[in-house]
Amino acid sequence: MALPKLTTPTFELEIPSTDEKVKYRPFLVREEKILLMAMESGENKDIVQAVKDIVTECTFGKLKLGNMPMFDVEYLFLNIRAKSVGEISKLNLLCPDDKKTYAKVEVDLNKVQVQVGDDHTNKIELTDDMGIIMTYPTIDSFSESGIQTINASNMLDIIGSSILQIYEEKGEKVYEAKDQTKKELTEFIESMNTSQFQKIQLFFDSMPKLKHTVKVKNHKTKKESEIVLQGLNDFFA
Repeated sequence: MALPKLTTPTFELEIPSTDEKVKYRPFLVREEKILLMAMESGENKDIVQAVKDIVTECTFGKLKLGNMPMFDVEYLFLNIRAKSVGEISKLNLLCPDDKKTYAKVEVDLNKVQVQVGDDHTNKIELTDDMGIIMTYPTIDSFSESGIQTINASNMLDIIGSSILQIYEEKGEKVYEAKDQTKKELTEFIESMNTSQFQKIQLFFDSMPKLKHTVKVKNHKTKKESEIVLQGLNDFFA
């Protein structure tokens, strides 16, 4: 006699960058096993691949994750996890007032949204007649460094992979980044002065990202502080 089949509920959400509605389901034991094995390996590429595999399976293969902005994939995974293992994430956060005491905080993952900074733009003017058009980093951009914020170790690679076009003469002459080598793009970035590079950093600082503010109370000093969580890692610390 055949065993009965378990039914899995489906849910719907809007992809932040496009407002496209997509159906998804919780991950199953077999998919959770993939994630646990990747985390045990400690290899960044394994964790990134596991997240991609789980989101792909749980959205019924309808999405091309390699082309999606990182914040879209993080938002999808956050919601899938919330429906799979619980909508409340329990965190142990370092209190900012003394930087040595930890406080327990519960975060309702349903309230976490993708937020974008004020005056954010993907068009960056480097000089009076030269600039670049940026695109958002994808999950593949983090395959070597892991799902984390942009830092000194991965900065040049992330910036290079996020340049869409370089233009001169106020747009009369356009260079497609996909037609340039990685070395050429790196050399172009390294030739910027401090002011120009700060404009690039502002693009990443203000771009859409998972963000949520929580309040923590230091049980020793009795002082209450606010901590901004951002990026997928912060919500499962």
